[in-house]
Amino acid sequence: MSEQYKVELVAPDISIYKNGNTGVDFVHTFDSGKPGPHVMINAVIHGNEICGAITLDLFFKNDLRPVQGKLTLCFVNPAAYASFDPARPSASRFVDEDMNRVWTEEQLDGPKQSVELNRARALRPFYDEVDYLLDIHSMGTLSAPIMLCHGLDKERKLARDMRYPRTVACGSGHVIGRRLIEYTPFNDRSNGKTALLIECGQHWAKETGPVAIDTALHYLRALEIVPKAFFDAYVSTPEPEPQWFLEVTDGYAPQSSAFSFVEDFKGLEIFPQQGTVIAIDDGKEVRTPYDDCVLVMPNHSARQGQRAMRLARQIS
Repeated sequence: MSEQYKVELVAPDISIYKNGNTGVDFVHTFDSGKPGPHVMINAVIHGNEICGAITLDLFFKNDLRPVQGKLTLCFVNPAAYASFDPARPSASRFVDEDMNRVWTEEQLDGPKQSVELNRARALRPFYDEVDYLLDIHSMGTLSAPIMLCHGLDKERKLARDMRYPRTVACGSGHVIGRRLIEYTPFNDRSNGKTALLIECGQHWAKETGPVAIDTALHYLRALEIVPKAFFDAYVSTPEPEPQWFLEVTDGYAPQSSAFSFVEDFKGLEIFPQQGTVIAIDDGKEVRTPYDDCVLVMPNHSARQGQRAMRLARQIS
């Protein structure tokens, strides 16, 4: 389904950012010299999701520096991103494996070798050190932007402080493996280390780039890191609309190769009545489990055993 979308964004050349100042390629840290949190922004953990690269490229080219604490900017999977081709835009998601599923100690400390695991091991000390992380992603459908978090109170607070985007979805939806935002130090209720994941919109839609930039700017504003003049100069949505929080209750993975949604859902559709049929899996109906069920991030190309959707309810 993703190849039906036109590539409207231009992937910037990030090779100029390879030589960072941290001893690890494509990782740059800027220290204000003043007390404050260590704040990090990630781009391209998936090589076909270019909006994060657009955001960091803008920040680098306009000399963004923190007003307090430290700011680290990181291109996470440059090997995958280097293969991005607008003629085959889905092909560069990863080299060997999905880098957003490897964040367990068993994998990070284990014997397995892959491009993504080796890069994760190189970046792990940064995630162990920073206080806050924003991981920038995009989606396969023309859904409105969604902030994802595991659901901890500290994550919800940061999302509320950001006030952007409108939709915040809490909970994993039974993902296989562990996302970076669920890496153990971030997923610890006893500390303040906080990570959020933003899905900015369809991978290559023109609106997705500005959403990524706005999300990063509101994140930095909430943490009092970005100079006001910089924020004002580059933000597109200075006054966001009220937020809408969702609790992810279920995830669904196809049980067969004969799975399809009953409509071309984009995401965030609300189904008023429990039991509404939303997909067919090998002739069996997949129905909503409760009234006012919200469909989050439908994956029309999901294979057997791969998550095809999250289901959520609105919370106060």
